[in-house]
Amino acid sequence: MAWWQWVIDAAGVVLLLVLLGLVALVVRRRLIGRHGGTFELSHRVRPSGDGRGWVLGIGRYSGERLEWFRIFTLWPGPTRVWERDELTYDGRREPVGAEQALLYPDHLVIRCQGSTGEVELAMSVASLTGFQAWLEARPPGTDWDQSLLR
Repeated sequence: MAWWQWVIDAAGVVLLLVLLGLVALVVRRRLIGRHGGTFELSHRVRPSGDGRGWVLGIGRYSGERLEWFRIFTLWPGPTRVWERDELTYDGRREPVGAEQALLYPDHLVIRCQGSTGEVELAMSVASLTGFQAWLEARPPGTDWDQSLLR
């Protein structure tokens, strides 16, 4: 076989692997959405003053947990999980600077306090309404005064 045939075969294998990866991403997204409604949710994994550190993802409510899945990975499980009773909503703001280019259009930046410190999320206004309702819909028997002291 000539050298150029080896190059064509190698290019075909690379193309096949890229297509398989894309199909795997689509299948993963469908499987995540199968277990409940999902919504576009970005998370700031590396806080920095210049607006960088954001990673696009998908959010899903699973009982008392908010699960966050990175978009561009084949890992089947959530990358981050926040328990409802560990999160408190601190406010929202418009994206500024580089955040406007890094986040989905029309998303707001949400500041929360979690068990490990400040958590920054970005979501649409409709998703924010659902997020606030989910936070407030704690199960019966929750000590509201204790939750407000955190």
